[in-house]
This record gives sequence, structure tokens and C-alpha cells, in this order.
Amino acid sequence: MQKRETTLSRRTILLMAVVTGVIVANLNFIQPIENLIATDFQLSKAVVGALAMVTQLGYAFGLLLIVPLGDIFDRYHLIQVMMLLSIGSLLLAYWAPNAGVFAVATTLVGITSVAPQLIIPYAGYLAPALQRGKVLGIVLSGLLTGILLSRSFSGLLGSWLPWQDIYLIAAVIDLIFLVIVHYRLPHDARGHQDLRYWPVIRTLPRLFFRQRALRGSAINGFCLFGMSNVLWSTLAFYLAAQYHLGSNVAGLLGLLGIAGVLAAPLIGTLVDQRSPRLTIGLSMVFSGVAFVIFWGVGAWLLGLIVGIVLLDLGTQFSQVSNQAIVQSLNRKASSRNNSVFMFSYFLGGSVGTLSATWAWSQAGWSGVCGVAAGFLILAVISHLIIGEPAQLTTESAD
Repeated sequence: MQKRETTLSRRTILLMAVVTGVIVANLNFIQPIENLIATDFQLSKAVVGALAMVTQLGYAFGLLLIVPLGDIFDRYHLIQVMMLLSIGSLLLAYWAPNAGVFAVATTLVGITSVAPQLIIPYAGYLAPALQRGKVLGIVLSGLLTGILLSRSFSGLLGSWLPWQDIYLIAAVIDLIFLVIVHYRLPHDARGHQDLRYWPVIRTLPRLFFRQRALRGSAINGFCLFGMSNVLWSTLAFYLAAQYHLGSNVAGLLGLLGIAGVLAAPLIGTLVDQRSPRLTIGLSMVFSGVAFVIFWGVGAWLLGLIVGIVLLDLGTQFSQVSNQAIVQSLNRKASSRNNSVFMFSYFLGGSVGTLSATWAWSQAGWSGVCGVAAGFLILAVISHLIIGEPAQLTTESAD
């Protein structure tokens, strides 16, 4: 049996970051190739937007119903089981002969791709309290890298190969990393806990209502990730209509979020040393300014580029700050707290995707920006009424 690490080595942190990015990428392959799927299956833009939405909605319910298992079972084994199920879902998406089967497959891809949200609280659990924000920032930079590169990977390959091949290649990559995880990820010192599934699930609403900081993070994550998906779910349509550009350009624009990746460890340090209230405020400023730019000068490619950089920075400020808050609350309930937060996070993403594609069909780009404004207003209201802790707790309460 592999000897358990008592502290997180740099190699382990890097492995967690990479694996988190590789798996979360599964959720975003569909966004740059929506036009290709619509053409292949003869679907309307609204219907293919709904397919992208059910991927995220499936992920949200996977977070709600599967991630709490991390507080019951050995996370070393649970992560590998979920990776194996995710590979099977990707292969089903590759094989899907019609839109109905693909809808089932992409929903299962969402439900089974929850291993990153088992890895994140595991990293928070293993990290020293005073370095938790920094460690989570590094792991979350892997998450954002996976999101960004998945769009580029999908968009570019979609212009060269049949779009179905994207899911086959992803399954092979995930299988390679499953083998690496088996041999390199630390074993969970806790082992299996003496807890039962349904009583644990029933604690989720109580955790939400009893922890003010968790409520604030859940609402902020809902709004800020919703704003991010408002853009990414309609960008391929906008590029085709405004610039007559294809999926490859939508994928390349995803690389602009590298600024958020590079900033993630710095954001984590800022959360540790300053205040999550400050960084949450900055997340709303960056995201709000981004959509002002999209609305005002999005018809020019330079405006679109600047807005994307700012939006990804805002999303990353929100994600790192909220994860640091959530993982500082209670070590014994870390997976459940993360489940509540990330359920709200991806529920916001699915609502953003569905509402933005509807707004695009009704009012074009102005309607899309209006939907983003609604998310921002809700985030500001939550910030003013619920707020965030001025400082993180240095020791997790058990």
C-alpha cells in the first residue's frame, strides 16, 4: 500500500491541479461546437443550447448527490471510481447516433465528472491552515486551465475532425490520468467513515441555512459563474453572426483566460493575507466591467478580447475566494460544504446558459448582456446583505 503523505508536496499539489483541469474539461467541450452539433443533428440553436445546459445541470446534481460521499468514503478510491464512470460517459457521447442518445450521454458526462470537486476539498483538508488559500488557488488554477483549454481543444479539433472524435480523445486522456492517479495520489488517512448516505444528504440544507458564509459564497458563485456562461454559451453564435467566424476562433478566444490562470495563486495569497470580502468585491467589478465592454464595444474584436480577459479574471476571483471561504468552515463537512457551494455554482452556470441562449434568440447580443446584468445585480445585493467574512478562520472547526 502506498505510504500516505502527511503534508502536501509540490508534486502532489501539481498532480491535483492537472487532474482537476483534465476532468472538468469534459463539461465544456460542447460550447465551441454547438453550431456543428446543431448542423449534424439538425437542431435549432435553442435546442443545442439546452444540451449544453443539461451537461451543467447534470454536473450540478452530481455535485449535490455524489460529492457528499467524500465525507463518507475514502476519497482516494472514490475519485478513481468517478473518473472511470466519466470515461464511460465520454465514450457514449462519442458513439451517440442521434440527438436523443447524445442528450443522455452529455447529461451523464455532467453527472460523472465530479472528481474535481472531491479533489478540491481533499486538497483543502490536507493543506496547512495558513496556506489553504494558496494551495486551493493552485488547484483551482488547474480547474480554470481545464475550462479554458477545453474550449480551445474542442473548437480547434472541431474544425479539423468530426466533432464526435473530441469525446473519444478526451476518454483516452482521462484513462491515462486515471492510471497516474492510482499510483500517485495520496491515500486518504480517514478511510471510510461511520456515516450513512441519506442522513448525510439531509444535512445539506441545514449546512446552507446555518452557515452565513456558505450562503454568501453559494449565491455569489451562482451569479458569477452564471455570468461567465452567459458569454461562453452564446459566443459561437455571436462570432458567426458578427464576424462570420467558426468554432476554431471561439476556441482560440478561450485561451485569453490564461490571465485568470496565472492570477489564481496570487488571488489565493491575497485571500489569505487580506480579505475575501475584498476579493469578492473585485470579482464583481471585473465581471461587471466586462459586460459593459461587451455591450458597448463588443462589435469590435478588440473590445471582445478585453472583455473576455476581464470576465475570466472576475470568475477566478470569485471561485478562489469562495473556495477558500467554504474550505475554512468545517473539515468534517468539507465535502458537503463544497457540494452545496458547487451545486449552486453550476446551477448558476446552467441557468446562465439556458437564459442566454433564449435571450440571443429573442433580442440578440443586447439581450445576452441584459441577462448578465440581472446576475450582477443579484450578486451585489447578496454582497451587501449577506456579505463575506473579513478574514478566513485559521483553524477549521470540527
